[in-house]
Amino acid sequence: MVNLKKSQQKLRSALIGCAVFSITLTVISCDRGGPETTTNLTGGTDAKMAADRITEAEALWEGREDLAKARVAVAALRQARTADYSNYEAAWKLARASFYVGDHTENDDERENMFRGGTEAGKSAVKLQPDKPEGHFWLGANYGGAASHSTIANLSSFNDIKTEMDAVLKIDETYQGYSAYLGLGRLYLQAPRMFGGDTSKAIEYLEKGVKLNPNHSLMRYHLAQAYESDNQDAEAKKQLETLMGTTPDPKYIAEHKDAVEKSKKLLEKIEANRR
Repeated sequence: MVNLKKSQQKLRSALIGCAVFSITLTVISCDRGGPETTTNLTGGTDAKMAADRITEAEALWEGREDLAKARVAVAALRQARTADYSNYEAAWKLARASFYVGDHTENDDERENMFRGGTEAGKSAVKLQPDKPEGHFWLGANYGGAASHSTIANLSSFNDIKTEMDAVLKIDETYQGYSAYLGLGRLYLQAPRMFGGDTSKAIEYLEKGVKLNPNHSLMRYHLAQAYESDNQDAEAKKQLETLMGTTPDPKYIAEHKDAVEKSKKLLEKIEANRR
């Protein structure tokens, strides 16, 4: 009986070891598919595999509120890019998923890796289809994500983000629910004044975005944030209360929940300032 138990334990350990080894190989493979190189751009042409990985990633993206699913979506899209570097959908969706993980992770190294990989994927998307909005938008978002968490803010980053968001407005103002106005509003709100930051311009862009899309929860939250930054607490509170009562778009439940959580904290800050 003892020998049987020992045999079972050895077998279980061997299986676990094999599983860990397999996962490690998968992670290494995915990481190699992160920030792209010139060599990669001449790589795979397996359109069927790329399409399959994109389909898998899209299902995972729907459950992105669970960050683990968003991470697996990134891995699947990296595999799609490796399979077919001419696939525009794989490129911009990788930029989108990378931005989401980078914007939500608490791990500094992962954040840096995600924004770097998202930026490279966005650049590839823009190169493949310069007249479509997706690549420009998610490239700009990754530029912004990297800049907002970097200790080095500079004029180059500001101009890069503005260029991509302006491109989206020219190509398709309505893309992602008029989110280019959100991108520009956040840019002017968060950038140091010496590099172009301007709260008044932030409010102008965000007000326009909210007017065009009243149900855009994150847009409304950042408008409230801009009002609060401009010492317009009453206007900020009004926006936050409206947001709390908004029925979210089913496609953007995760983003709405983010906005609600951030709004609660901002309301607490406003109320504390009044005391």
